[in-house]
Amino acid sequence: MDSYQAAVLALIQGLTEFLPVSSSGHLLLPSHILGWADQGLAFDVAVHIGSLCAVVVYFRRDLLRLFSAWCGSLFLRKTSADAMVAWQLVVATIPAAAAGWFFADFIEQYMRTLLVIAVTTVVFGLLLGWVDYSRRGDRALDSLNWSDAILIGCSQALALVPGTSRSGVTITTALALGYSREAAVRFSFLMAIPIIALSGLYQGTQLVDSESVQWVPIAIGVIVSGVSAYVCIDFFLRTVQRLGMMPFVIYRLLLGIGLFALSLA
Repeated sequence: MDSYQAAVLALIQGLTEFLPVSSSGHLLLPSHILGWADQGLAFDVAVHIGSLCAVVVYFRRDLLRLFSAWCGSLFLRKTSADAMVAWQLVVATIPAAAAGWFFADFIEQYMRTLLVIAVTTVVFGLLLGWVDYSRRGDRALDSLNWSDAILIGCSQALALVPGTSRSGVTITTALALGYSREAAVRFSFLMAIPIIALSGLYQGTQLVDSESVQWVPIAIGVIVSGVSAYVCIDFFLRTVQRLGMMPFVIYRLLLGIGLFALSLA
């Protein structure tokens, strides 16, 4: 992989990781349209590290507050709304982590096809559009309860299927449960931190026996994915209240149609 390919793939990853548009669907396009080889496991780890750094830096104040409240509840038995949200984030991570542990290899072997990604891109895009259009609630994040956290966590497990979009399916579930767009997006992004960290750790353990690593593309991957992901998070949070989810739904439908066309070519 040369530096140009690394920069393009990292940019795609960073811009699509947190938008409800399916990063896996986009990352298949260069290989099918331009004939690029698979980027490899080391590069996957690198772009995940970049995305993780972006979301941690962006939500650093929220994370410090939640972590402090969580420690207070754990060691000092102090209860608060922030402590509750922190514990609910932990619980919401469990379904996806368990599903990834048991089914990651099966999904990687049998479900990373253009046709599967095209179907899930369209189906979950339509579901997001319907939920956003018909939503009636405006609940804040501090009204999150245990059953909602578990449901959103279980929906995050569905994102293991390529094309589903982790942020898309969790935002869809939160909106369906009556949360505001801002609350749904914020909780989805906070949920991304432990699951991206666990995914990166799992992939990193598979690199132990790797003989060589191309450090220049790796560095480019971390930096480009991190910067682009940070910009993407800021853009999405600033515009979601005004634009809603429909622009992303339309984009998903167009992407799905394109993927269908490629799968039939």
